[in-house]
Amino acid sequence: MKQYTIAVIIGSLRKDSINRQFTEAFLKLAPADFSFNQVKIGDLPFYNQDEEGNPGKAILEFKEEIQKTDGVIFVTPEYNRSIPGVLKNTLDIGSRPYGKSVWAGKPAGVLGVSNGSIGTAVAQQHLRNILAFLDMPTLAQPEGYIQMKEGLIDSRGNIGEASRQFLQNWMDRYTAWVKRFAQ
Repeated sequence: MKQYTIAVIIGSLRKDSINRQFTEAFLKLAPADFSFNQVKIGDLPFYNQDEEGNPGKAILEFKEEIQKTDGVIFVTPEYNRSIPGVLKNTLDIGSRPYGKSVWAGKPAGVLGVSNGSIGTAVAQQHLRNILAFLDMPTLAQPEGYIQMKEGLIDSRGNIGEASRQFLQNWMDRYTAWVKRFAQ
C-alpha cells in the first residue's frame, strides 16, 4: 500500500495557537496510509528577491521538505481580514524563483479555526486565490470554517463528538483528493 506524506502548514507561530491545537486533534482522523509533517515556518527569513540565487539553509531545507510531500494542508487564523504575514511569506518563498515553485501541482486543503463562527472565511478565500495562482489544486468542498468552542476538542485531545462527522468527512474528501493527484 502506498504511503502518502502531507505537509501541514499552520499560519500561526504562537505555541498555544488554537489552530495548532485543532490540527493535532484533527490529524488523528486520517487513514493509516497518510502521515503528516507539521512544517515549521517561523525560522524562514523574509522573502527577498535579491537572495534567490543564494538561498539560506532554512529556505533550502523548507523547499526540500515540501518537495517530498504528496500534498499540503493549510490551517490558518485570520488576521485583519486576510492571511497572516508569516503564511504569505512562506508561500512567496516556496514559489520563487519563478518557474521553480515547490507548490505547483500539490493538492491542497484549507481549514481555519477561530473563536467566531466564520472568523477564518475571508482569510481562507484570500488563501484560495493565492493557491490557484500557485497551481495548487485545492479541495473546494467542504469548506472548513471551524469555531473553537467547548467540545470541539475533548479532554483526551481528540475531535469531540459534535464535530467529528463533519471533520471526518473533510479528511476523507481531502485524502481522496490527494490520491487523485498523487503519482
